[in-house]
Amino acid sequence: MSDDDQYDQHDQHDRYDEDGIRIPVGPSADAPVEALPYGGDDDEVRRVEAALYARIGEQSPEHRLTATRRAVELLGDPHLAYPVIHLTGTNGKTSTARMTESIIRAHGLRTGLMTSPHLVSIRERIVIDGQPIAADRFVENWDDIAPVLEMTDQELTDKGELPLTFFEALTVLALACFAEAPVDVAVVEVGMGGEWDSTNVVQSQVSVFTPIAIDHAKQLGATVAEIARTKSGIVKPSSAVVSSRQVPEALAELERAAELTESTLAVEGAGFSVVDVTPAVGGQLVTVQGIAGRYDDLFLPLFGRHQAENAAVAIAAVESFLGRGAQALDEDVLSEGLAGATSPGRLQPIATEPTVVVDAAHNPHGAKALAEALPVAFPSEHVVGVVGILADKDARGFVRALKDTVATFVVTQPPGERALDADAFARVVVDEVGGDRVVVEPTLTAALQEARDLADEADAEDALVLVAGSIVMVGAVMDLVHREGGTK
Repeated sequence: MSDDDQYDQHDQHDRYDEDGIRIPVGPSADAPVEALPYGGDDDEVRRVEAALYARIGEQSPEHRLTATRRAVELLGDPHLAYPVIHLTGTNGKTSTARMTESIIRAHGLRTGLMTSPHLVSIRERIVIDGQPIAADRFVENWDDIAPVLEMTDQELTDKGELPLTFFEALTVLALACFAEAPVDVAVVEVGMGGEWDSTNVVQSQVSVFTPIAIDHAKQLGATVAEIARTKSGIVKPSSAVVSSRQVPEALAELERAAELTESTLAVEGAGFSVVDVTPAVGGQLVTVQGIAGRYDDLFLPLFGRHQAENAAVAIAAVESFLGRGAQALDEDVLSEGLAGATSPGRLQPIATEPTVVVDAAHNPHGAKALAEALPVAFPSEHVVGVVGILADKDARGFVRALKDTVATFVVTQPPGERALDADAFARVVVDEVGGDRVVVEPTLTAALQEARDLADEADAEDALVLVAGSIVMVGAVMDLVHREGGTK
């Protein structure tokens, strides 16, 4: 699980909501293979999914590393077979990880990438050389490690501890897949927090921090300082630390961690920066002053100032990895890598007539970035928002960040047991924006159709539909649109 919004995988395999959407989100059985990113998942992949989902879900992580360490030890320490760039933060981790991987791959290195959550296929979480792991390799690697996972489970239960969780088992699988590929470097996104996250068994050469804010307070702490302290636990001795701009209390924790581990620290604004951003067709041109060099007018096929800043962090991370921050990157290679970067579900148009844009924003920090980026990327006089959120998120803060951007809110609820009830969420939205701007449609299919109808009826040629509030919901909407052929 990522610090981005997650669903609880525990005991939800092969369940469907009233729209017929599979929970957890994945390619539906009746979806044409060609309409699904990366193709459909076969029965063998679903068998592995079932085994993973039968474990304790991602929203209940164990604050331990010993279990994952024991499993990889029994496998022969596959995580030590390659260097690692390790990323954590509250927002922007997946986008930054994907950009970092793309730049590294452009340099001719074979890459592994672990991110979460997935939008359509669980194989999206384990990427080899820019592509989700092949179904047969995913299954074969699982079958190879399954006996070791069972042995680890037995040892844990014998000691009175819980068996490996979903994310612990998935981490072991990803690390083993990378070793089997094999990869030259792995880019690994933390699931939740940092210090006790199962991915922290890696011995990273570079630790990357995207903006840190309050999220998952129950698990990570009620203050930014507490959360940053937990996240700073990924910093390894004598490594390179690269960070986005941080609020002072978060930065203080990163400075402390760098000092204690005798690591270098480069922070956006002082160590590197975005110099200029110019909107362009299909993305934007960004000029970045890196740690070791300046790179002018790089094309980034992603929208929003926040993505330009994520790109700067990714560039600084690659500079730190390839040359310890002392050697500039080849600008042609960097341009190729950045131009090839993708980040599904982040300000992504998925349908036309009317335009439907999905975004993974699910907390106030992410919603604020979305509100700033949407008018630049997709200018519109009338935005209809399909919004749903999980019960443990700051629903009011999310709505406040979007209320000046969205004209009409179609309130619904994401698939899964953690969703905030549509009527309960609607009361929050009405309180913030007024009842005349709110429509309630609890089922997702009806909510999407209502939003499309409202956009079609609006007195604006450029009216669009925005879907945001939950990564689970974004994945479900992407699945719905894929099933109908991508346009309407």
